[in-house]
Amino acid sequence: MSGGPKFLALCGGIGGAKLALGLDRVLAAGQFTVVANTGDDFIHLGLHVSPDIDTLLYTLAGLDDPAKGWGRRDETWTFMKAIEALGGESWFLLGDGDLATHVERTRRLAAGETLSMVTEAFRQRLGIASRILPMSDDAVRTRVRTDEGWLDFQHYFVRRRCEPRMEALEFTGAASARMAPAVAEALADPMLAAIIICPSNPYLSVDPILAVPEMRDALAARSVPALAVSPIIAGQAVKGPTAKVMAELGLEPSAATVARHYEGLIDGFMVDTRDADVEVPTGMRAFAAPTLMRSLEDRIDLARAVLAAGAELAGASR
Repeated sequence: MSGGPKFLALCGGIGGAKLALGLDRVLAAGQFTVVANTGDDFIHLGLHVSPDIDTLLYTLAGLDDPAKGWGRRDETWTFMKAIEALGGESWFLLGDGDLATHVERTRRLAAGETLSMVTEAFRQRLGIASRILPMSDDAVRTRVRTDEGWLDFQHYFVRRRCEPRMEALEFTGAASARMAPAVAEALADPMLAAIIICPSNPYLSVDPILAVPEMRDALAARSVPALAVSPIIAGQAVKGPTAKVMAELGLEPSAATVARHYEGLIDGFMVDTRDADVEVPTGMRAFAAPTLMRSLEDRIDLARAVLAAGAELAGASR
């Protein structure tokens, strides 16, 4: 384990996992902890599915499918074909290898383990050097109010492919949820040097984490620099419905809007070089770097830029 400075990231979705991979490759074992959104978790076919945790597990273990951007590479689909033939729900795809993850997680949870314990066991079995932690061991579930009524997140995101118009979001259970114990320990670690908000969807992936009261309070009372990376480049989302969600919530899809969304919680805001002239709130400092991550080298380069910005913010605060 490294005795050097430590870094903690908040992460959800594929874009967030890309930066997490870069940070994992740049930092030594023991230096990096990533906190995963669990608002996307749900019970499907009797199994506890944790999409954002699994995206991080597969990505950092080198098991992810680079073509689809989700799930495991070299996946097979015998189970899905069989469940569809029996008339079961087939709208949420579970590959055979992925299915094993959900079966074993569900078994362990039923035996009394916490989600943190299960995730740590998987991390170790997959040989991942960085820590992966759920934001909470308590159930927090994202729900979407649409022009068709309330939908559970996966029914909105996967089953309906984000087609209904979004009107509002709620995070059921968040108000009474506690931070996972290991997250609280990581935030209180005297070696913690910076907190990073990955280029995840601010509303669907980061807000569920911040909805846990202790998490928002910890960021507001931070004693180390906090830096967010914009998921918006020149008014467009790199991947996913971020721009669509922002427009439907009456927000301009821009890096500046995202910066304002994190006001009071971050000290620095990293944008793509195409948004170098972004206006950020008073007291927040803007940084620019190429943020489009098409290759591993891109992920590593952005990770280094983020760490350099964090160091610059720390130096300025001394």
